[in-house]
Amino acid sequence: MQLTSESGTKTHKLGTVENPEYFENVPGHVIPIIAQEFDDFENEADRFIGGEIEEPQYIGFRLKQGVYGQRQPGVNMTRVKLPFGGITADQMDAFGDVAETHAPLKKAHITTRQAVQIHHIPLAKMHEVLRHISKSGLSSREGCGNTVRNVTGDPFAGILEGEVFDPSPWAGAFVRYFVRNEATQLLPRKCKVAFSGYPDNRALTDIHDIAFESKINENGEQGFRMLVGGGTSIFPRLAPELFEWVSFDEFLKVSEAVLRIFNRCDELRVNRARARIKVYIDRIGMDAFREEVIEEMKGDWINERDFDPTPLLFVPDEEAGAPTEVTGLSSPNGDLTDFNAFCEHNVFEQKQDGYSAVMLKVYRGDLTPEQWHGVADITRKYTSGFARTTVTQNLVLRFVPDEALYEVWQELLKLDLGDPGADTLQDIVSCPGTDSCKLGITASMGLNAAVHERIKEMNITDPLTKKAVVRMSGCPNGCSQHHIASIGFNGASMKFDGKQVPAYLVQVGGRGAEGKVNFGQRLKLRLPAKRVPDAVERWLRFYESDRQENEQFSDFVERVGTEPFEDLAKDLTLAVDFNEDTKELFVDWQRTGLYKMERGEGECAV
Repeated sequence: MQLTSESGTKTHKLGTVENPEYFENVPGHVIPIIAQEFDDFENEADRFIGGEIEEPQYIGFRLKQGVYGQRQPGVNMTRVKLPFGGITADQMDAFGDVAETHAPLKKAHITTRQAVQIHHIPLAKMHEVLRHISKSGLSSREGCGNTVRNVTGDPFAGILEGEVFDPSPWAGAFVRYFVRNEATQLLPRKCKVAFSGYPDNRALTDIHDIAFESKINENGEQGFRMLVGGGTSIFPRLAPELFEWVSFDEFLKVSEAVLRIFNRCDELRVNRARARIKVYIDRIGMDAFREEVIEEMKGDWINERDFDPTPLLFVPDEEAGAPTEVTGLSSPNGDLTDFNAFCEHNVFEQKQDGYSAVMLKVYRGDLTPEQWHGVADITRKYTSGFARTTVTQNLVLRFVPDEALYEVWQELLKLDLGDPGADTLQDIVSCPGTDSCKLGITASMGLNAAVHERIKEMNITDPLTKKAVVRMSGCPNGCSQHHIASIGFNGASMKFDGKQVPAYLVQVGGRGAEGKVNFGQRLKLRLPAKRVPDAVERWLRFYESDRQENEQFSDFVERVGTEPFEDLAKDLTLAVDFNEDTKELFVDWQRTGLYKMERGEGECAV
């Protein structure tokens, strides 16, 4: 059945679906599921495995279905889109099921794009994974490829004080308008989109290709400030403002105009590393690009579209399903020091009376099947049934009754998810690196574990130091968003005694929220991977001893410059001869063999 939403003589083309209730206004059910796509995927996979079609022809098809190649032969990763991080308890169970039955490492990974990735799945079994997760409303459609990727947003949207207004309904409309849209299936490169309603900008709009910030104009009308042309990787740019204010009736039209211009930039297709809209805008300037957008919106294609977002809006009522009474609660007893620490860092008072949001610190973004199922049970019992992933690879439970916080913490402790320090120095963000990614140069997940252990050993108690953020990417592309970390690393290599050594380039002084996003400053050094924890300790102690009163890490770097950081780590960059005593330096973290840089051809970054 072909569904359309009539508006005058124009239509929203919504696609062919089995369920007549095409759009469910339930968190985690933003993207409609089309069963035929799974049949098509299975058929095409069988043809590829049988040698009927060549790999270059098959890759484009596979990527649009959210299936990505890995550096290990014969297996793939699937990236499941969670628009603005929305996820239900049933979907958590689905991830737990798939991680248990199909993932050899028994885990599913939360990304910095609020999606979930499952690795090392044989291609012949991938259709089973896609079918299983689809039963709970999950979709991997356009999770990869040169498309509009997962649309991200603030996990606290709609529940904390200080929000201009909750942009979630319009973020949902954006997702629904552009998913499976013919105009966005073969862009020069991927397009990342974010929506933010709070001035502190946890959604990191500045580093996105297209971004919307909630704004009320001088007439009291709600709309968006629209940014275009941000991004990280090897060509980092903060997104400039396209329009100071765009109405709800116009934001889809302006977005399509931007994407149509981007799609026609054939000169960008020549070099994938520079095939982003930020490169085009950087070349011609935002004023010229703005004029192109205005001119584009005069085209005849405008008359063929309905840009009214109303039929596409995502309008759930989480509060209506929030628990009003939880029975059988135990009373806190004994030493509450650890519980109070958890509340200080992981619990946020909602503007809805009697409720709080709880952020789970997810180590390296990985959850085991037991953890997925356990959090699902907690979500059903103590919340409205929904949660949101974050751009820091964590989970936020919403609408937890205040009287149930201790009980929830106790349940989280059983799952090894009750640690305090979410989104702090103790909560390190990293990409998968050489664990699975073709583009990986270093084992960034291994370095994450090593730095995490070193920071734990340092026993830092200073509140300002705890606010510093450490991130590491296994290559320059920046999937961990290391550019905006207090201390950020990206994978590289170097040579000692004629042999390769895993190494990292360093940036310091980046900032990722608090209303101001800025990139860190590059240090003029290259650190062997095994010496990184020593450098981190020195730099943090330097900050503690030399900062001014209430001076944030990024402000400290701006004041003292990069030279003191370089001087503190200079001896760590010195070369050594290869022998039994130094051999460990030539082996990457959580590896056993000598390091050798092996980088494949990337298909698309996280």
